[in-house]
Amino acid sequence: MDQVLYSTPDNPAPENRTEGYFETHDGHRLRYAVFRSGAQVARGTVVILHGRNEYIEKYFETIRDLTAKGLWVATFDLRGQGGSQRLMKRRNHGHIRRFVDYEHDLDTFLEKVVLPDTRLPFYLLAHSTGGLIALSAAPYLTTRIDRMVLSAPFIGLTGQTASPRVIRAVAGTLTALGLGFLPLTSKLKEPDFSHNPLTSDEQRFDRNVAMMTAHPELTLGPPTARWLTEAFRTIDRVTSPNHLFSITIPTIVIAPTRDGVVPYTAQERLSRYFRAGQLVPINGARHEIFQERDIYRAAALAAFHAFIPGSDAEENQDVAALGT
Repeated sequence: MDQVLYSTPDNPAPENRTEGYFETHDGHRLRYAVFRSGAQVARGTVVILHGRNEYIEKYFETIRDLTAKGLWVATFDLRGQGGSQRLMKRRNHGHIRRFVDYEHDLDTFLEKVVLPDTRLPFYLLAHSTGGLIALSAAPYLTTRIDRMVLSAPFIGLTGQTASPRVIRAVAGTLTALGLGFLPLTSKLKEPDFSHNPLTSDEQRFDRNVAMMTAHPELTLGPPTARWLTEAFRTIDRVTSPNHLFSITIPTIVIAPTRDGVVPYTAQERLSRYFRAGQLVPINGARHEIFQERDIYRAAALAAFHAFIPGSDAEENQDVAALGT
Protein backbone atom coordinates (compact mmCIF):
# COMPACT_ATOMS: atom_id res chain seq x y z
CA MET A 1 0.00 0.00 0.00
CA ASP A 2 1.35 3.41 -0.95
CA GLN A 3 2.08 5.86 1.83
CA VAL A 4 -0.69 8.43 2.17
CA LEU A 5 0.70 11.00 4.64
CA TYR A 6 4.33 12.01 5.05
CA SER A 7 6.39 12.92 8.09
CA THR A 8 9.67 14.74 8.52
CA PRO A 9 11.78 14.72 11.72
CA ASP A 10 10.43 18.10 12.86
CA ASN A 11 6.90 17.50 11.55
CA PRO A 12 5.65 14.01 12.48
CA ALA A 13 2.12 12.98 11.54
CA PRO A 14 -0.32 12.92 14.49
CA GLU A 15 -1.39 9.46 15.67
CA ASN A 16 -4.95 8.12 16.03
CA ARG A 17 -5.94 8.85 12.46
CA THR A 18 -7.59 7.42 9.37
CA GLU A 19 -6.21 8.36 5.96
CA GLY A 20 -7.02 7.55 2.39
CA TYR A 21 -8.68 8.85 -0.77
CA PHE A 22 -12.22 9.64 -1.81
CA GLU A 23 -13.68 10.12 -5.29
CA THR A 24 -15.31 13.35 -6.43
CA HIS A 25 -18.51 13.74 -8.41
CA ASP A 26 -16.48 13.90 -11.63
CA GLY A 27 -14.10 11.04 -10.90
CA HIS A 28 -11.06 12.74 -9.34
CA ARG A 29 -9.17 11.13 -6.47
CA LEU A 30 -8.59 13.40 -3.47
CA ARG A 31 -6.42 12.66 -0.44
CA TYR A 32 -7.97 13.01 3.01
CA ALA A 33 -7.33 12.29 6.69
CA VAL A 34 -9.40 12.19 9.87
CA PHE A 35 -7.65 12.79 13.21
CA ARG A 36 -9.37 11.68 16.41
CA SER A 37 -9.04 13.27 19.81
CA GLY A 38 -8.12 11.18 22.83
CA ALA A 39 -10.85 12.87 24.88
CA GLN A 40 -13.59 10.58 26.18
CA VAL A 41 -16.31 12.80 24.75
CA ALA A 42 -15.63 14.54 21.43
CA ARG A 43 -16.54 18.22 21.29
CA GLY A 44 -17.24 18.05 17.56
CA THR A 45 -15.26 17.94 14.32
CA VAL A 46 -13.32 20.74 12.65
CA VAL A 47 -13.20 20.51 8.85
CA ILE A 48 -10.06 22.29 7.61
CA LEU A 49 -10.09 23.80 4.12
CA HIS A 50 -6.61 24.61 2.86
CA GLY A 51 -5.24 27.55 0.94
CA ARG A 52 -3.76 27.30 -2.55
CA ASN A 53 -0.53 25.26 -2.62
CA GLU A 54 -1.18 23.78 0.82
CA TYR A 55 -1.52 20.16 1.94
CA ILE A 56 -2.44 18.13 5.01
CA GLU A 57 1.12 17.88 6.35
CA LYS A 58 1.33 21.65 6.75
CA TYR A 59 -1.42 21.50 9.37
CA PHE A 60 -0.01 18.75 11.62
CA GLU A 61 0.84 21.22 14.40
CA THR A 62 -2.57 22.89 14.29
CA ILE A 63 -4.29 19.51 14.16
CA ARG A 64 -2.52 18.56 17.40
CA ASP A 65 -3.68 21.80 19.01
CA LEU A 66 -7.29 21.05 18.06
CA THR A 67 -7.36 17.39 19.05
CA ALA A 68 -5.77 18.29 22.40
CA LYS A 69 -8.89 20.38 23.05
CA GLY A 70 -11.21 17.45 22.44
CA LEU A 71 -11.99 18.22 18.80
CA TRP A 72 -11.69 15.80 15.91
CA VAL A 73 -10.24 17.10 12.64
CA ALA A 74 -11.16 16.12 9.07
CA THR A 75 -9.30 17.59 6.12
CA PHE A 76 -8.43 16.93 2.49
CA ASP A 77 -6.11 18.27 -0.19
CA LEU A 78 -7.95 20.42 -2.72
CA ARG A 79 -8.22 19.03 -6.22
CA GLY A 80 -5.11 19.63 -8.29
CA GLN A 81 -2.73 20.09 -5.35
CA GLY A 82 -0.99 18.34 -2.48
CA GLY A 83 -1.46 14.58 -2.59
CA SER A 84 -4.71 14.81 -4.55
CA GLN A 85 -5.01 14.02 -8.24
CA ARG A 86 -3.57 16.73 -10.45
CA LEU A 87 -5.66 18.25 -13.22
CA MET A 88 -2.96 18.85 -15.82
CA LYS A 89 -0.05 16.93 -17.32
CA ARG A 90 2.22 19.67 -15.99
CA ARG A 91 1.71 18.81 -12.34
CA ASN A 92 3.03 22.09 -10.98
CA HIS A 93 0.42 24.27 -12.71
CA GLY A 94 -2.31 25.37 -10.29
CA HIS A 95 -5.46 24.94 -12.36
CA ILE A 96 -9.22 24.75 -11.97
CA ARG A 97 -11.90 24.47 -14.65
CA ARG A 98 -14.72 25.88 -12.53
CA PHE A 99 -14.43 27.29 -9.03
CA VAL A 100 -17.68 25.57 -8.09
CA ASP A 101 -15.83 22.25 -8.41
CA TYR A 102 -14.14 23.08 -5.09
CA GLU A 103 -17.58 23.44 -3.52
CA HIS A 104 -18.77 20.14 -4.99
CA ASP A 105 -15.66 18.47 -3.54
CA LEU A 106 -16.41 19.89 -0.09
CA ASP A 107 -19.98 18.62 -0.38
CA THR A 108 -18.75 15.15 -1.36
CA PHE A 109 -16.23 15.13 1.51
CA LEU A 110 -18.94 16.01 4.01
CA GLU A 111 -21.23 13.29 2.65
CA LYS A 112 -18.70 10.48 2.15
CA VAL A 113 -16.24 11.03 5.03
CA VAL A 114 -17.28 13.62 7.62
CA LEU A 115 -20.90 12.65 8.20
CA PRO A 116 -20.38 8.86 8.55
CA ASP A 117 -16.91 8.82 10.16
CA THR A 118 -16.64 11.79 12.57
CA ARG A 119 -18.48 13.42 15.47
CA LEU A 120 -21.13 16.16 15.56
CA PRO A 121 -21.32 19.14 15.59
CA PHE A 122 -19.32 20.21 12.55
CA TYR A 123 -17.22 23.38 12.28
CA LEU A 124 -15.26 24.84 9.39
CA LEU A 125 -11.75 26.30 9.62
CA ALA A 126 -10.81 27.72 6.22
CA HIS A 127 -7.63 29.53 5.22
CA SER A 128 -7.07 31.85 2.21
CA THR A 129 -8.46 30.07 -0.89
CA GLY A 130 -10.24 27.72 1.51
CA GLY A 131 -11.89 30.82 2.97
CA LEU A 132 -13.10 31.87 -0.46
CA ILE A 133 -14.55 28.38 -1.01
CA ALA A 134 -16.26 28.54 2.38
CA LEU A 135 -17.76 31.97 1.68
CA SER A 136 -19.07 30.78 -1.67
CA ALA A 137 -20.58 27.58 -0.28
CA ALA A 138 -21.83 29.04 3.03
CA PRO A 139 -25.48 29.73 2.02
CA TYR A 140 -25.89 25.99 1.34
CA LEU A 141 -24.02 24.78 4.44
CA THR A 142 -26.43 26.15 7.05
CA THR A 143 -27.85 22.74 7.98
CA ARG A 144 -24.40 21.09 8.10
CA ILE A 145 -21.90 23.54 9.57
CA ASP A 146 -22.54 25.11 12.98
CA ARG A 147 -19.81 27.77 12.91
CA MET A 148 -17.09 28.99 10.57
CA VAL A 149 -13.65 30.46 11.19
CA LEU A 150 -12.09 32.12 8.14
CA SER A 151 -8.35 32.82 8.28
CA ALA A 152 -7.23 35.56 5.86
CA PRO A 153 -9.89 34.59 3.26
CA PHE A 154 -8.78 35.16 -0.33
CA ILE A 155 -11.03 38.09 -1.23
CA GLY A 156 -8.37 40.37 -2.70
CA LEU A 157 -4.79 40.35 -3.88
CA THR A 158 -1.73 42.38 -2.98
CA GLY A 159 2.04 42.07 -2.99
CA GLN A 160 2.34 41.16 -6.68
CA THR A 161 4.60 42.78 -9.29
CA ALA A 162 1.58 43.72 -11.41
CA SER A 163 -1.55 45.39 -10.06
CA PRO A 164 -4.66 43.25 -9.42
CA ARG A 165 -6.40 45.08 -12.27
CA VAL A 166 -3.66 44.10 -14.74
CA ILE A 167 -3.60 40.51 -13.48
CA ARG A 168 -7.39 40.29 -13.90
CA ALA A 169 -7.22 41.69 -17.43
CA VAL A 170 -4.41 39.43 -18.62
CA ALA A 171 -5.91 36.31 -17.03
CA GLY A 172 -9.35 37.11 -18.44
CA THR A 173 -7.99 37.69 -21.93
CA LEU A 174 -6.01 34.44 -21.98
CA THR A 175 -9.02 32.52 -20.71
CA ALA A 176 -11.31 34.07 -23.34
CA LEU A 177 -8.80 33.09 -26.05
CA GLY A 178 -8.86 29.47 -24.92
CA LEU A 179 -5.45 29.74 -23.28
CA GLY A 180 -6.64 29.46 -19.70
CA PHE A 181 -4.29 26.53 -19.11
CA LEU A 182 -1.28 28.89 -19.25
CA PRO A 183 0.21 30.36 -16.05
CA LEU A 184 0.84 34.10 -16.07
CA THR A 185 4.46 33.46 -15.14
CA SER A 186 6.79 30.51 -15.57
CA LYS A 187 9.02 31.58 -12.70
CA LEU A 188 9.04 29.40 -9.59
CA LYS A 189 9.99 31.45 -6.54
CA GLU A 190 12.67 29.92 -4.36
CA PRO A 191 11.69 29.92 -0.67
CA ASP A 192 13.32 32.92 0.97
CA PHE A 193 12.47 33.74 4.56
CA SER A 194 13.78 37.30 4.43
CA HIS A 195 11.28 38.35 1.75
CA ASN A 196 8.33 36.07 2.44
CA PRO A 197 4.82 37.53 3.01
CA LEU A 198 3.52 34.45 4.82
CA THR A 199 5.11 34.25 8.27
CA SER A 200 7.61 35.97 10.54
CA ASP A 201 8.44 32.65 12.25
CA GLU A 202 11.69 31.36 10.77
CA GLN A 203 11.48 27.96 12.46
CA ARG A 204 8.02 27.18 11.08
CA PHE A 205 9.05 28.60 7.69
CA ASP A 206 12.07 26.26 7.61
CA ARG A 207 9.90 23.33 8.72
CA ASN A 208 7.58 23.90 5.74
CA VAL A 209 10.53 24.26 3.36
CA ALA A 210 11.95 20.98 4.68
CA MET A 211 8.66 19.23 3.89
CA MET A 212 8.61 20.75 0.39
CA THR A 213 12.21 19.64 -0.18
CA ALA A 214 11.58 16.11 1.09
CA HIS A 215 8.33 15.73 -0.87
CA PRO A 216 8.31 18.11 -3.84
CA GLU A 217 5.41 16.14 -5.33
CA LEU A 218 3.13 17.89 -2.82
CA THR A 219 3.97 21.40 -4.00
CA LEU A 220 2.44 23.58 -6.67
CA GLY A 221 3.67 26.31 -8.99
CA PRO A 222 1.96 29.47 -10.28
CA PRO A 223 -1.80 29.50 -10.91
CA THR A 224 -3.09 29.36 -14.47
CA ALA A 225 -5.06 32.15 -16.13
CA ARG A 226 -8.25 30.09 -15.77
CA TRP A 227 -7.66 29.59 -12.04
CA LEU A 228 -7.21 33.33 -11.54
CA THR A 229 -10.23 34.23 -13.66
CA GLU A 230 -12.46 31.80 -11.77
CA ALA A 231 -11.13 33.06 -8.43
CA PHE A 232 -11.70 36.73 -9.29
CA ARG A 233 -15.26 35.99 -10.46
CA THR A 234 -15.95 34.20 -7.20
CA ILE A 235 -14.46 37.06 -5.16
CA ASP A 236 -16.76 39.54 -6.90
CA ARG A 237 -19.78 37.37 -6.14
CA VAL A 238 -19.09 36.48 -2.50
CA THR A 239 -18.17 40.02 -1.46
CA SER A 240 -21.45 41.46 -2.76
CA PRO A 241 -23.86 42.57 -0.01
CA ASN A 242 -26.59 40.25 -1.34
CA HIS A 243 -24.38 37.18 -0.97
CA LEU A 244 -23.08 38.19 2.46
CA PHE A 245 -26.64 38.82 3.68
CA SER A 246 -27.53 35.26 2.63
CA ILE A 247 -24.94 33.71 4.99
CA THR A 248 -26.45 32.84 8.37
CA ILE A 249 -23.71 30.58 9.82
CA PRO A 250 -22.03 32.41 12.75
CA THR A 251 -18.55 33.30 11.53
CA ILE A 252 -15.36 35.03 12.62
CA VAL A 253 -12.78 36.36 10.17
CA ILE A 254 -9.27 36.17 11.63
CA ALA A 255 -7.48 38.95 9.77
CA PRO A 256 -3.68 39.46 9.99
CA THR A 257 -3.03 43.19 9.80
CA ARG A 258 0.32 42.73 7.97
CA ASP A 259 -1.07 40.29 5.41
CA GLY A 260 1.12 40.44 2.31
CA VAL A 261 -1.18 38.33 0.13
CA VAL A 262 -4.75 39.44 0.92
CA PRO A 263 -5.17 43.14 1.78
CA TYR A 264 -6.25 43.67 5.37
CA THR A 265 -8.50 46.48 4.13
CA ALA A 266 -10.41 43.97 1.97
CA GLN A 267 -11.01 41.74 4.99
CA GLU A 268 -12.11 44.75 7.03
CA ARG A 269 -14.49 45.81 4.25
CA LEU A 270 -15.94 42.30 4.11
CA SER A 271 -17.08 42.54 7.72
CA ARG A 272 -19.17 45.65 7.07
CA TYR A 273 -21.81 43.74 5.12
CA PHE A 274 -21.28 40.33 6.72
CA ARG A 275 -24.14 40.24 9.23
CA ALA A 276 -23.19 36.76 10.50
CA GLY A 277 -19.49 37.57 10.58
CA GLN A 278 -17.22 39.35 13.03
CA LEU A 279 -13.69 40.63 12.28
CA VAL A 280 -10.88 39.56 14.62
CA PRO A 281 -7.71 41.49 13.73
CA ILE A 282 -4.35 39.97 14.69
CA ASN A 283 -2.08 42.98 14.90
CA GLY A 284 1.34 42.44 13.31
CA ALA A 285 0.67 38.98 11.89
CA ARG A 286 1.30 37.94 8.29
CA HIS A 287 -0.87 35.88 5.94
CA GLU A 288 -0.43 32.35 7.33
CA ILE A 289 -1.58 32.99 10.88
CA PHE A 290 -1.39 29.32 11.95
CA GLN A 291 2.23 29.20 10.73
CA GLU A 292 3.12 32.42 12.52
CA ARG A 293 5.16 33.21 15.64
CA ASP A 294 3.67 32.01 18.92
CA ILE A 295 2.52 35.48 19.98
CA TYR A 296 0.31 35.79 16.87
CA ARG A 297 -0.62 32.15 16.56
CA ALA A 298 -1.72 31.99 20.19
CA ALA A 299 -4.00 34.98 19.65
CA ALA A 300 -5.60 33.29 16.65
CA LEU A 301 -6.05 30.01 18.51
CA ALA A 302 -7.54 31.85 21.49
CA ALA A 303 -10.07 33.50 19.18
CA PHE A 304 -10.83 30.13 17.61
CA HIS A 305 -11.40 28.33 20.91
CA ALA A 306 -13.46 31.19 22.34
CA PHE A 307 -15.76 30.87 19.34
CA ILE A 308 -15.73 27.09 18.81
CA PRO A 309 -17.36 24.87 19.93
CA GLY A 310 -19.61 27.55 21.46
CA SER A 311 -22.33 27.29 24.11
CA ASP A 312 -24.60 24.94 22.16
CA ALA A 313 -21.85 22.36 21.78
CA GLU A 314 -20.93 22.63 25.47
CA GLU A 315 -24.54 21.82 26.37
CA ASN A 316 -24.53 18.86 23.96
CA GLN A 317 -21.29 17.61 25.51
CA ASP A 318 -22.77 17.76 29.01
CA VAL A 319 -25.80 15.78 27.84
CA ALA A 320 -23.56 13.21 26.15
CA ALA A 321 -21.46 12.87 29.31
CA LEU A 322 -24.58 12.23 31.39
CA GLY A 323 -25.58 9.48 29.04
CA THR A 324 -22.27 7.56 29.28
